[in-house]
Amino acid sequence: MKKIWQKDDNATNILVNKFTVGKDLDFDERLAKYDVKGSMAHCKMLAEVGIISNEESEQMLSVLEEILIDIENGTFEIDKSAEDIHSQVESILIEKLGDTGKKIHTARSRNDQVLLDIKLYLVDEIREITALTDEFFQILIKLSDQHKNVLLPGYTHLQIAMPSSFGLWFGAYAEALLDDVEMLFSVKNIINKNPLGSAAGYGSSFPIDRESTTYNLGFQSMNYNSVYAQMTRGKSEKMLSMAMATLAGTLGKFAYDVCLYLSQNFDFISFPKEFTTGSSIMPHKKNPDIFELVRARCNRIQSLPNEFILLTNNLPSGYHRDMQLTKEILFPAIDSLKECLEILSYTLPNIQVKDGILEDEKYKYLFSVEKINEEVKNGSSFRDAYVKVGQEIENNEFDFEIKNLNHTHEGSIGNLCLDKIEYQFNKLKNKLLG
Repeated sequence: MKKIWQKDDNATNILVNKFTVGKDLDFDERLAKYDVKGSMAHCKMLAEVGIISNEESEQMLSVLEEILIDIENGTFEIDKSAEDIHSQVESILIEKLGDTGKKIHTARSRNDQVLLDIKLYLVDEIREITALTDEFFQILIKLSDQHKNVLLPGYTHLQIAMPSSFGLWFGAYAEALLDDVEMLFSVKNIINKNPLGSAAGYGSSFPIDRESTTYNLGFQSMNYNSVYAQMTRGKSEKMLSMAMATLAGTLGKFAYDVCLYLSQNFDFISFPKEFTTGSSIMPHKKNPDIFELVRARCNRIQSLPNEFILLTNNLPSGYHRDMQLTKEILFPAIDSLKECLEILSYTLPNIQVKDGILEDEKYKYLFSVEKINEEVKNGSSFRDAYVKVGQEIENNEFDFEIKNLNHTHEGSIGNLCLDKIEYQFNKLKNKLLG
């Protein structure tokens, strides 16, 4: 297929073409519907300001609608001879409408086209990630409430520390997701601005109406300065990668906890055998491969911001072909993060929580702070009580009868504040999905 920038019939060198196109076509399938929607909004605007006639606009919109239907039905195929999706859509318009189809590129550049496509795609992906995060969040909230009275040893420095509970553990990750979604919300607000009309980064001498395309494409605002609009290429991807890395950090830490708690040395939880894998030589093994792979994938996702910094750093303003590589860095990572959320939501409802864990003798010092606090309630100073209990431990004289732990403050074992966490999460989620 002839390049849209080609001025004669001389073909591009095959090796040069292969290298410069790279993996772009593999990822352009995701951008196809957004490219068509962008062209439709642009086409309407061109007619509104009188650059093309209403008849020409209607003809192009009719063809673009046909392409969009094919894309949504799954019958549209990327032409492997095309340079990119933008070239292919324009080629179809020219093939069906002749000279009228050639007018679609008036007052725009491939630079603002790809910017637009990526922004629309990323906003939709943020919504999908949010919906999957919501599913996982609701499971955590349910498990936290269900197991709020089952005690669990808390650790610091991987040393036995103080009493915790499964309610506190599940609830901690639910609240972590609240912060992660808040970051996604902030990134969505920054990305959700219309770059169309910035052309190659310096605007257009045509009297285009950027408010029209902003409205028709559903953006909340626009990137006003045309130079800055181009500067958001790479920046948008980098910011989303930071939000994804934050969410991946939460998932990876949770997965590590699960691997730890599943081990025989901890033995706090279990899963049905169909959620674990075996060993080729050790018949007793039940390995947490799902969670190990979630942890590994999430570690890779957390490297994304650094990769984007290295790709985009020390570039001057204006477009550079380096930016083409942002797709092959970010798009597969989006898939991987969504798959991690899906498998966690599928697996976690089957978790089996073990009761009576703290009855083991090795956890008796878990209650040292509880005993200190009792001494303080009975009139001792904290420091004196600390010394007294510490000496009892040193002399192997420590003893504490486990009674009902009366923790009442917000966020403690006895007051998980799940309703407040859930309220704040749902408020953010509704804004993101709306």
